Amino acid sequence: MRPRDNKKRCFAREWKKHFDLAAGCRLLFDNGRVFLLIFPVLLQQVINGLTLGSVYALIALGYTMVYGILELINFAHGEIYMLGAYLGIILLGFFTAIGLTAFSLPLAIVLVLVLTVIFCSSYGFTIEKIAYKPLRKAPRLSPLISAIGVSIFLQNYVMLTQGATDKVFPSLFGHGGFRFLSTSVTYLQAAIIAVSALMMLFLQAFVMRTKTGKSIRAVAQDKTMASLLGINVDAVISVTFVIGSGLAAIAGVMVAAYYGLVNYYIGYIAGIKAFTAAVLGGIGSIPGAMFGGVLLGLVESLGASYISSEYKDAYAFLILIVILLVKPEGLLGKTPEEKI
Repeated sequence: MRPRDNKKRCFAREWKKHFDLAAGCRLLFDNGRVFLLIFPVLLQQVINGLTLGSVYALIALGYTMVYGILELINFAHGEIYMLGAYLGIILLGFFTAIGLTAFSLPLAIVLVLVLTVIFCSSYGFTIEKIAYKPLRKAPRLSPLISAIGVSIFLQNYVMLTQGATDKVFPSLFGHGGFRFLSTSVTYLQAAIIAVSALMMLFLQAFVMRTKTGKSIRAVAQDKTMASLLGINVDAVISVTFVIGSGLAAIAGVMVAAYYGLVNYYIGYIAGIKAFTAAVLGGIGSIPGAMFGGVLLGLVESLGASYISSEYKDAYAFLILIVILLVKPEGLLGKTPEEKI
């Protein structure tokens, strides 16, 4: 081989190496630029999903607490959430009319949340006394049918008293917010995520550290033995309904403020999704209900953004089917132990 040909081949190899390096750098640069363009959109959808998932988690906690004690599903729980949304509109409209919101908006919001929790907790307490307690020793299908009947009654009660048209939540919060990693986060979104997280932490601490919480765990484990040890099982069950209804009421007010519109049918849709979140995380597990609600919100938000918004209600159920096929007890659920 002549020296000139050898030099040509070496030059060609070096040129190809530099060309490949330049092409790789250009590809890396293009991918990085695309990622920088997509990342803010992705982060925005994650924040939207966390906001929605926080609401689902609060509602799912009511389902999982009732199931943990009675091993039954309270299908009227979604209507408690709906009542909270309506009551939030009524109370905030009243406080606006008397000038309290102009005087102090934070005070008005706190009063709305407190009064809504009290009102909806009383509804939850009443539902337990009417629809569940008389059927405590009846076949398991009887309280289930009773709860469905209460759900239908509350839907029609609200439709007749408040009308079948949508109600508008007063726009008092504006569209202010802040920037987080090139993504806008409204103060309302941040407040919903923060309040939901605080409520979840409070519930976990209440169940694990207080005397009433220990009674709830004892009744959930074995009602007969808890009764023999002096625990008032009926009172514990009522407390569970009250706590779950209070959390659903807070979720209702926050959703009404977030979307601005409510109707008498929102409890059914949200109830089904929250029940899905509770099963997804592990029915009967408080951390599972929290995790399942957040995961459900993220799946809905990302699926609606990157696949199709027309099927956003189907994504969660597809994920649920897949997870239950792999782990039937849910993501954080435990396999039930056989009692002897």
